[in-house]
Amino acid sequence: MPRILDVACLQTRPMPEFGSALDEALPLAQAAIKAGADILFLPEYCGGLKTNGAAVAPPSAPQSEHPFLLEMQRFAAEARVWINLGSIAVDAPDGRILNRGIMIDDRGAVRSIYDKINMFDIQLSETEIYRESDTISPGNRAVVHETPFARIGHTICYDLRFPELFRTLAQGGAEILICPAAFTRKTGEAHWHVLNRARAIENTAFVISACAIGDVPGGGECFGHSLVINPWGEVISDGGTLPGVVQARIDLDMVPETARKIPSLSHDRAYTLLENSKKDVA
Repeated sequence: MPRILDVACLQTRPMPEFGSALDEALPLAQAAIKAGADILFLPEYCGGLKTNGAAVAPPSAPQSEHPFLLEMQRFAAEARVWINLGSIAVDAPDGRILNRGIMIDDRGAVRSIYDKINMFDIQLSETEIYRESDTISPGNRAVVHETPFARIGHTICYDLRFPELFRTLAQGGAEILICPAAFTRKTGEAHWHVLNRARAIENTAFVISACAIGDVPGGGECFGHSLVINPWGEVISDGGTLPGVVQARIDLDMVPETARKIPSLSHDRAYTLLENSKKDVA
């Protein structure tokens, strides 16, 4: 019997405060539930996002008191739905914040967390500079969420450029790899689709990437185009450039079927880097 799962990405706009972020997300969550979604996926910094010069400066709070998290827990319990908060800003012990993804079950309980590992410290032009590490404390653990539907490997945004993390998750049993994001428009236009498709193909897994859309308060612009991609690398759903619900029905049996055709996850071999020199050439 096919393992069919109805998934929904909520393609939200970046909002500067907890309250406006909830006002943005909840109507989309309600629409997705009405359309039959089994699990909801939200973007990076879905609980609020703004910038201050080169620094990312989202509203943050301790996890136990986080207004966005608490309200989404209440919604999950009321709607009896699983929700993945792509990430919210949570106060860190070192005085910075954690870019933390959270899985909420259908009773409103936090089931597991993932703290973004790779920091977005780049300079796209003389004026477009991002220094996530100025305000964000990085994580150091790869995480696979256990759900009744599937094992879900969690990454966040800039992690998309680090294929070894995705491979670790897939070899750890993840059938769905997620990359919630607030990808910039400039890098998104160049790389978003090809990187997401590559991660699906390399790991013979579904990739679900909810991405924020529109201007970031304080500066910056998010690319949108939330994606659902099958293990063969085919785009099933693309959210385009407007806020909304990006929904798809996926058959999880396609994961082992694709792995049987191309069993690359079991073909890794150890190797060393050879520094070429004249003595190495026959």
